[in-house]
Amino acid sequence: MRRITSLPYSALAALRANPPERLLIAPQDIRTTDATIASEIYSGYFAFAGKGVNLHGRSPFEIESPSLGWSRALNSFGWLRHLRAADTALARANARALVDDFLTAAEKSNGGVAWEPRVVVRRTLSFLSQSPIILESADRAFYRRFMRALTRAQIFLERQIAAGQVTGEERLFAAIGLAELSLCMQASGSAQRRSTRLLAEELDRQIRPDGGHISRNPNTLVRLLVDLLPLRQAYAARAVSPPPQLLNAIDRMLPMLRMLRHGDGTLALFNGMGITAPDILATLLAYDDPRAKPLFNAPHSGYQRVEAGPSLLIVDAGKAPPPEFSSLAHAGCLSFEFSVGPQRLVVNCGAPDANRTAARRAARATAAHSTLVIDDTSSCRFARQKGLEAYLGDEILAGPTQVAIERQALPMRTRLLLAHDGYRPRFKLIHERRLTLSADGMRLEGEDRLKAASEKVAPRPFALRFHIHPSVSLQVVLAGRAVLLDLPDKSRWVFSAHDHPIEIEESIFFASADGPRPCEQIVVRGHMDQAAQIAWSLRHLEEDHAERSEAEAERA
Repeated sequence: MRRITSLPYSALAALRANPPERLLIAPQDIRTTDATIASEIYSGYFAFAGKGVNLHGRSPFEIESPSLGWSRALNSFGWLRHLRAADTALARANARALVDDFLTAAEKSNGGVAWEPRVVVRRTLSFLSQSPIILESADRAFYRRFMRALTRAQIFLERQIAAGQVTGEERLFAAIGLAELSLCMQASGSAQRRSTRLLAEELDRQIRPDGGHISRNPNTLVRLLVDLLPLRQAYAARAVSPPPQLLNAIDRMLPMLRMLRHGDGTLALFNGMGITAPDILATLLAYDDPRAKPLFNAPHSGYQRVEAGPSLLIVDAGKAPPPEFSSLAHAGCLSFEFSVGPQRLVVNCGAPDANRTAARRAARATAAHSTLVIDDTSSCRFARQKGLEAYLGDEILAGPTQVAIERQALPMRTRLLLAHDGYRPRFKLIHERRLTLSADGMRLEGEDRLKAASEKVAPRPFALRFHIHPSVSLQVVLAGRAVLLDLPDKSRWVFSAHDHPIEIEESIFFASADGPRPCEQIVVRGHMDQAAQIAWSLRHLEEDHAERSEAEAERA
């Protein structure tokens, strides 16, 4: 009795409830697998979130965790899919033994990392999708303990949602978990209707009409689709009509992913996007029509895409997300990325992994993006800057509220006219940017201008920054008036700012698969009392030579 009364309320509810007798279906896990990881786990080596632990025969649920990220990954059980990929009796027995260890530890647990809502959702989805290896040859006692654990998770998530303890995008993931639970278990009709209704409400609230997520984070689209696609299959497997919001959301999200994808297969580095997992992205896009074209205009999500010849321009032209969804968002309004075929040229710094707290904060600043920065100040204000992180985390307190976008299809070129008011409250200034890409993709021209929003505007220094991909080498030429850029395929581009002095500074690229890499950035500085407008261009060198030869011929 002492042991029972020490359990959390959700555990007591699960004990009182009559758990379903069995699972009806096991959803597919479409994440990629690696059978070699199964060998490491069997030998007692668990490597998660950049930390590795050799257990030496102990249970992973009994040791002191080396980091919060490691503990979350362990208790989320996403690694079970690697054991299933091994497809051996030994791997299946190992999976069941490890789940049994967790169930024993969970019966004694009153909270902790294992009962964070996000971890409960991930563990629930993993248990459901990997149930064939967990339950194979299991005795009735283990089967009932397993089903009781799923019932406990269901009750826990329902109560956390009802109490308002699950917010932001995690509320949608919780809705996905509950909907999948109701389909896989012999749930009552009311539970299934309740979970489906919650899912529909959150999809309506969080997925924009153009397919973007309200957080504006490309990585959130990937994470959601990895769960939504198997959920759609689960509805079909049970012959239950899915909510129209689910089907519509998937149909809109896949073209949005294509919009944010560069020629090398990676996603543009905006608003919390870090390293792209190319295998997962390829898996997701395989569910889309291969003949489908990416969006070029996503006004609800705040992105613009311009393709011309081999070149691709992707621009952040959106407002800051609502505070609830802004904890990973960046202050990169009007920043852009530019690639030529499979080669990245102009980039943003991207988001480092969760273990690099200081780096993540720096990467969110406007200076870490290819855009204009006034007085070394970001265009958004973060909660941490006001000492409110204990209450608001890293939410954005203030940022651009008005972002103007005009897209012009002109003869032989496409032009974007953009403006944002993120600097208006502090500096009484509006940042205007004009980007023009030629029809052959060989010339990108830009003009950045600071427009006074008040009669009294104090002079301020500003810097125009262009972060360059690590694979591109830079060389200052023409006495500091231009920069030569050498790409991996030996092609050359030249950057100039029309007689404004140009500097090369150090930068860092966080989105490399092998970890953060040093890179360089082109910087053009100015001051409001000298000039508030800078015109610049980025041209393919052959294009530049052709224009000069033509001009010389005309003069002759």
